[in-house]
Amino acid sequence: MLTLGADDAGEVLTLQRAAYVGEAMIYDQFLPPLFETLDEVKDVLASEITVLGIRDDGRLIGTVRIKPDGEIARLAVAPDRQHEGLGTRLLEAAIAHGGTWLFTGDRSEANLRLYRRHGFEETRREPVPGHELVYLTRPAA
Repeated sequence: MLTLGADDAGEVLTLQRAAYVGEAMIYDQFLPPLFETLDEVKDVLASEITVLGIRDDGRLIGTVRIKPDGEIARLAVAPDRQHEGLGTRLLEAAIAHGGTWLFTGDRSEANLRLYRRHGFEETRREPVPGHELVYLTRPAA
């Protein structure tokens, strides 16, 4: 697991867009990760947000962000590398780096299963246009 920096911004943006297209299709709308610009990704990488990544033979195949407040965000795995356990590795690394809560859409059943398998429990739902956001927290050990 690598900590990513400003030089990785283009790859992070490309991976994120590729990974979130499938999610956007589930919701029949563009999701915020698809609107993020290269400059915004560079700003994130230069901030106090930790961005971790997995590379395979030099190629970035997975990323996750851990915000200072414990939010785990933008977990993304390259579409051709999904179902290999990379999401689990990223989530476990995010937890090890202090990640304690996250949210996803109510139609993201695979994501919800993954998070629940790792001890996250639903704390609330928030309606947004076309669906609900499901907030989950991982109780302290």
